[in-house]
Amino acid sequence: MYLPIVFLPLVGSSLAGLGGRFVGPTGASLITTTCLLLSLFLSCLCFYEVALCGSPCHIHLLDWFDSAAFVGSWGFLFDTLTVTMCIVVTFVSSCVHLFSIDYMSADPHRPRFIAYLSFFTFGMLTLITADNFMQLFFGWEFVGLCSYLLINFWYSRITANRAALKAFIINRVGDFGFGLGVFATFVVFQSIEFETIFACAPLYAHTNFTIFNCEVDQLTCLAVLLFVGAVGKSSQIGLHTWLPDAMEGPTPVSALIHAATMVTAGIYMILRCSPLLEYAPDALSIIAFFGASTAF
Repeated sequence: MYLPIVFLPLVGSSLAGLGGRFVGPTGASLITTTCLLLSLFLSCLCFYEVALCGSPCHIHLLDWFDSAAFVGSWGFLFDTLTVTMCIVVTFVSSCVHLFSIDYMSADPHRPRFIAYLSFFTFGMLTLITADNFMQLFFGWEFVGLCSYLLINFWYSRITANRAALKAFIINRVGDFGFGLGVFATFVVFQSIEFETIFACAPLYAHTNFTIFNCEVDQLTCLAVLLFVGAVGKSSQIGLHTWLPDAMEGPTPVSALIHAATMVTAGIYMILRCSPLLEYAPDALSIIAFFGASTAF
């Protein structure tokens, strides 16, 4: 019941994208929308089981790589935060798919567009169900790639080309900091698993390491580097200029990416890392400053 939530959008995207010429625009829309509605239904069932009944689920699917102490796995964690986000993502995505059926009815490339939408939803679900930083980073970059494809959907327009490139490049600036945060997290904790890192976080509180001959608090440094990724993805002040230009994409893209899901990926990451941030009060002050400045 849990894994189909993530992989049903991928199945719909593959059928619509690779078999669009066989099923046609209407068939592609029906397939992807049906897969999203099924994913939404399963998300509601999981919310009842996990959030209301207090029964979180952890699924280890397979190992990516095993190199000395660096072990990367493909796993899925379904806790209260995850299932809540699953409902939000699948509900909004289902509404956008339904709206796109009529809105894009005159576009000859509707199967490609609807496939991109489902592809993005798969990336977002991969991000929020990750049980380690490596898989989170994979979903993080996957969402960035899909946003580029959706913003640049009308690729014959120069303004869309420029907007997509701007969004892609600015997000890479934030992702560079996020990647450094993931690497530094492994250096400190010798693990990329959320459960291990959060359990060991109290042991590393108020400890320092040396960077360029300067003593820096470990957890504060990690939290700030991770937050740089959220600044880019959630369009916080400093890396916010890509968001207005991204409206060059079709209206459903703005609804899906820039209003409800992609810009909340940074918020989700901050919430997921909250057990780590509790021991980095200086980083919390920086986050509050950036959030207030962006709101202002």
